[in-house]
Amino acid sequence: MTEAAEINGREEVEDDEQDQKQKKSDVKRHDDGAADLERVTDYAEEKEISADNISSAVEQFGNQRNKENELRVAKEKELQKVQVKKEDIELIMNELLVSKAHAEKVLREQSGDVVAALEAIISN
Repeated sequence: MTEAAEINGREEVEDDEQDQKQKKSDVKRHDDGAADLERVTDYAEEKEISADNISSAVEQFGNQRNKENELRVAKEKELQKVQVKKEDIELIMNELLVSKAHAEKVLREQSGDVVAALEAIISN
């Protein structure tokens, strides 16, 4: 054998050995990942969720939503009591190019104060 063929042969053997080591490393990583996944799924299976807990949580969400709705309705009723001028609503609509509903809502929230309503819309 020539010296070049001998070197190429050694390089091929070394490459094959490196490929085998890489494959073993990949298999080991895969096995470790599978083991981790198995531990996680085992834990999830051990932890049981009862129907009572779920219904209790749903009931709490429903109660919270009802309270928020009641507060929103009460706030809207309070805002409806505030007197606003049609001219003020139109001024806000024309100057800031907002809808009538938005202009009226902000004006009511600011107790009919046009300047405060303009500042509130601009700051948001």
